[in-house]
Amino acid sequence: MELTVLGGCGAWPTPGQACSGYLVVCDGFRLLIDPGYATLPPLLATVRAEEVDAVLVTHGHPDHCADLNPLLRARALGGADPPPPPLPLYSLPGALDAVLALDATGMLDGAWTPREFSAGARFGIGPFSVATWLLPHFVPNAGLRLTDPRGRVLAYTGDTGPSPRLPELARDADLFLCEATRPDAVPAQDAGRLLSARLAGRYARQAGAARLLLTHLWPGTPHEDALGAARDAFAGPLGVATSGTVVRPGHIQSTKTSSHPW
Repeated sequence: MELTVLGGCGAWPTPGQACSGYLVVCDGFRLLIDPGYATLPPLLATVRAEEVDAVLVTHGHPDHCADLNPLLRARALGGADPPPPPLPLYSLPGALDAVLALDATGMLDGAWTPREFSAGARFGIGPFSVATWLLPHFVPNAGLRLTDPRGRVLAYTGDTGPSPRLPELARDADLFLCEATRPDAVPAQDAGRLLSARLAGRYARQAGAARLLLTHLWPGTPHEDALGAARDAFAGPLGVATSGTVVRPGHIQSTKTSSHPW
């Protein structure tokens, strides 16, 4: 299993940093998780559009799914011969309705096939076993736990507020990819629906996660502030999800060209 971060910026993309997007590869199977704003260009720097095998989306906010539209356009209109098969789209019911309705009826016919699931469901995608949890956010959001055939675990919150389910989601995970919108405190009006880096560190420690990667930082947040807040609770390997980061258990490296043994 290998995770390539396409972006980890919350709310909107910034120069050099796309919103949430992660390419997870195992045994040649390419799973795209949360194709948010501006994630398609870094994705296409890694693989061709037709080489994506499935898409898994935590929730319907556009900073987690907007670039599904240009991905489907690239697959449907790119002229590949033979054309790629319909792309399986795994999501909560209705989460992708808005982005799938952006184009004229019929324009992308045959480009995708729906695979809706209910939060709490367990299912397989390619080589991955997937378990899901309903986590608190402004819209329904599914936390994800992916296990590869060798038993290695990636846990990902999507966007979430504080929840007693988070330590269960990340229990003994090799990598915990956790939302951390603010370093120390989320504004009161959002405190039940978003996390701080400090809380992310506490949940990672409670879960016994091997390493923690912070994501969904508010645009302009200094990474050292988020890392320092999480470090107060979590003593293991720690990083921030930035475009180009490649992660395998045992190492976190912020470079588009480096990878290390999983």
